[in-house]
Amino acid sequence: MSRRNYPDARPARQGGHFAASPGPRAKHAGATQAAPRHGLARVLSKAGVCSRAEAARRVLAGRVGVDGRVVRDPEFPVVPGRQRVTMDGQPLVAAQRLYLALNKPRGLVTSVRDEQGRDTVYRCFEGAGMPWLAPVGRLDKASEGLLFFSNDPEWAARLTDPATGPLKTYRVQIDGVPDAAQLARMHDGVEDAGEHLAAHSVAVLRQSERTAWLEIVLDEGRNRHIRRLLQVVGFEVLRLVRVAIGPVQLGELAKGQWRMLGEDELARLVAHSVESSENP
Repeated sequence: MSRRNYPDARPARQGGHFAASPGPRAKHAGATQAAPRHGLARVLSKAGVCSRAEAARRVLAGRVGVDGRVVRDPEFPVVPGRQRVTMDGQPLVAAQRLYLALNKPRGLVTSVRDEQGRDTVYRCFEGAGMPWLAPVGRLDKASEGLLFFSNDPEWAARLTDPATGPLKTYRVQIDGVPDAAQLARMHDGVEDAGEHLAAHSVAVLRQSERTAWLEIVLDEGRNRHIRRLLQVVGFEVLRLVRVAIGPVQLGELAKGQWRMLGEDELARLVAHSVESSENP
């Protein structure tokens, strides 16, 4: 089910310890500008070695040092590239950047661990020897389909930001057949719990006497967005599958299986993000 080779992964950053990209250049020669500082936990997270929460736990546990001394404050200010950060006595090296797509099965929770003991999406990576990866966005337990994972927080943030993120396409089965007025209402939007919920586009793909399959495209994703939108209009969701994120299609990827994103897909996602930000 899983693959242990990462041919499409971007190379790790170079250097004996983690060094972030330099800050903005001075506006003119001779001008001075303070180097940007980041909290220590954020530095670990941006290196792609663990989540921000886990980084804070490692700092509090005394596993992280700065310039040769142990620091137990997760918010301790650090100038990346100018200060030597270590973890467990070893220089902090940025993790190899990984970008992958999973066909999330129905019934799994999009979380590292679940307080109720339910199975999570990480069950799909068991035995693969994967480094730390975080889901890019979410699908609720009852939903299925395309879900990205990465250890690149900046890339993930860009994809999940409504201003720069790609459109997301869903196939949704409902317990009825919408008329033109109901389709228009879904597109124009409804109010629910103080939030405006709308579809970027919605169309009927096929229908029977009692059910219909819709294609719904979102340009932002609020909590249970589609289910709440359809409930207000008068329908119950029977099945919800995300089939595309921007230009990346779910395709023939089987349930519970994953694959690395190719360089061409990563490039098209970046291009799509640029287009989205330039054409709000």
